[in-house]
This record gives sequence, C-alpha cells and structure tokens, in this order.
Amino acid sequence: MEPAPALRYRPGMPASPSPPPLSCGEWAVLGLVTEQPRHGFALARLMAREGEVGQVWALPKPLVYRALTTLQDRGMVATAGEEPGERGPHRTLLTATAEGEEALRAWLVTPVDHLREVRSLLMLKLALLARTGGDAGPLLAAQRERLSPLLATLETRVATAEAFEHTLLVWRLESARAAVRFLDAVAARPLSRASG
Repeated sequence: MEPAPALRYRPGMPASPSPPPLSCGEWAVLGLVTEQPRHGFALARLMAREGEVGQVWALPKPLVYRALTTLQDRGMVATAGEEPGERGPHRTLLTATAEGEEALRAWLVTPVDHLREVRSLLMLKLALLARTGGDAGPLLAAQRERLSPLLATLETRVATAEAFEHTLLVWRLESARAAVRFLDAVAARPLSRASG
C-alpha cells in the first residue's frame, strides 16, 4: 500500500487550513468560563433549558463537554485547578485563556449577519454581556447599523411586489422593524445582571 501523497503548498492556498468558526454553543461556554473558572457539570446546569443561559441558548451536557474539548484544542480554554465533587471525584475547573478572552470580546461586539439571528445569536451575546455588566451599546449600535440597509431595501421592494412575494416581503419588513424597535428599547436601558 502506497502512502498518501503529501499536501503541497500552492500559491493562493493558505499554508494551513483555518479551523471552522466556533458554534453558538462554543461561544456560550467560552463566555461562561471567561466569567469565572467552572467545571463541566456547572456549565451544563447553566446551559440546560431551564438554566440561566439555556433560556436563550440551550446545550445538552454532551455538547457542553464537546465544546470544552474544542475550546481547549484551540487554546482558548485551559485548566485552572480542581474542586472536590459533591459525591464523586474532583472536578476540573476550566478558565478562558488570554486568546479566548480576546476572541470573546471581539465576538461580543460583532453584529449578527441575518435578521433571523437576532432571536438567537444576538440574544446570546446580550445575555453574556448582561451577566458580566458589559456595555451592550457598541453591539446594539452596530446591529442597528447592520439592519438599516435591509430596512431600506425591503421598504422599496414591498411597494412593487405582487402576490405571495408581497406577503413574504411584508413579513420580513415588519420583522426587521420589530428588531430595530427592540434594539432601541434595549439601548434605552442599560443591561445589568439581575441581583439575586
């Protein structure tokens, strides 16, 4: 059996393939270990459907642990020590590395690309910012700016659309208007973590 041919660099081809972007769940886990060192079980509780973050973006326990592995492999999370388990072995605490913190900061101020992501990704970003007392102003302003051209395009197209295309465009236009009203309402009142 012959060995597989080695990949060779060609002009225009990256020297090494870049890893795929992080998933929403991976960003959520990174945000939570940036707040403070945590073990996987505590993260899974926060990410469960009834958990503080799971209400916005839920992640099953196996995917929480997979996210931790991915983040460790990328050098964004590192071991921070251990704590005794309630009934079993010690639990490994993980925390964000400087690289992980930097990536999270950049992600938290980047607006989402699609209107449909306002309910998911944007809400996750706002939840993570609220948990840490972060300033959501730059994100909200950037998101409003991102939606403005969409609003203008939809308003123009709705005026000339016919049949079902009109119905669809009206839906998208009203959804976009609602998203902008939401952004304005949130911007009018600073985010903060609820005391309790």
